[in-house]
Amino acid sequence: MFQKILVPVDGSQLSHAAGVFAADLAKQHGAQIVGVYVIDPFPYIGIGDASAVGLQAYLAEAQAAAGKALDDLRQVCVERGVPFSGDTIERNVTYEGILETADAEGCDLIVMGSHGRKGVQALILGSVAQKVLTHAKVPVLIVKPQA
Repeated sequence: MFQKILVPVDGSQLSHAAGVFAADLAKQHGAQIVGVYVIDPFPYIGIGDASAVGLQAYLAEAQAAAGKALDDLRQVCVERGVPFSGDTIERNVTYEGILETADAEGCDLIVMGSHGRKGVQALILGSVAQKVLTHAKVPVLIVKPQA
């Protein structure tokens, strides 16, 4: 049924759980996993040396976090014998980066975690998962935290 499953990762335990769920599902369907880590670009204004140093430090740390999160998902896939490819992209709006990747890679399912925030906290923080659900052209499976 599914051929390519997109798994957005952020390095959290919930992201890991979504990756495990997706890899198990991919194994059942003979599908492959496409991992994506979306980096929010540094608000670089281009004035002074301190800004350039801050940009480099930010990008180095963001790339390291992305590599660690994608390596975690890669290991989950290797353990299950599921084909994996992953990429790190920069986008100002995370959910748009996820949707662009799903479209560009020809993914037919998105599996991602949701922190399950409710009420005012959800309104203030927004929800990447909610926006992906609202705008995705393919099915989206949300992995919720265990109680």
